[in-house]
Amino acid sequence: MKTTYEESMVEEALRWSRSMRKRSSFLNRSTKNLQTKINSKVPERVHTIVTESIRKMIELALTSSEYIDPIEVPEEITFREREVLVKERLKRYKRTAILEGAGTGAGGLLLGAADFPLLLSIKMKFLFDCGQLYGYNVKDYEERMFLLHVFMLAFSSDKKREEVLERVLNWEQEKDKWREVDWKTLQIEYRDTIDFVKMLQLVPGIGAVVGAFANNRLMEQLGETALNSYRLRMLR
Repeated sequence: MKTTYEESMVEEALRWSRSMRKRSSFLNRSTKNLQTKINSKVPERVHTIVTESIRKMIELALTSSEYIDPIEVPEEITFREREVLVKERLKRYKRTAILEGAGTGAGGLLLGAADFPLLLSIKMKFLFDCGQLYGYNVKDYEERMFLLHVFMLAFSSDKKREEVLERVLNWEQEKDKWREVDWKTLQIEYRDTIDFVKMLQLVPGIGAVVGAFANNRLMEQLGETALNSYRLRMLR
């Protein structure tokens, strides 16, 4: 029996969801102590930039049109065609993130710190584009909240990931329960999960290379999470 594109994507998404329930690799867990030490040596001003960027990102995502660039999508478009458009959009944002990470990473500590709000903006614009391409009205509050949960799922720790995954996979039942996001918890989860390699972006001499690599990897991580979240929401 020939497998349709939709069926194969559901299978792929189910494999992804099972992998999200597993613990992080030993290497990732082992870097936690090193990451904590690095974080402790980073100036408080940098941590403040991260915290305020997260808070502002959530406020803009829920209350404004800052991240919305209207996209015309034909109603008769197939699911496969939607995914082609999403993947093309992801490639575009990845290129932007790579260039931005290399540029800010080459500029020293404070310019490197500026990468955090810039990268957040790129990520959120991608998510809002993604929602539109899959056919959802991202002006609706519940859709904006869904996108924030996809963001949280992409950058959650082992402890939080399964909890957020269950919300995303059962959004139609969960959406009325989530009128607000705890931005302080999200800030901590995001900072701790973006990997200590992002802190290495602040190191003079290697920041440009690290910034480009890290931003590419983080966009891939977000793209995979968004694709599979929408696949399971629409096709399961």
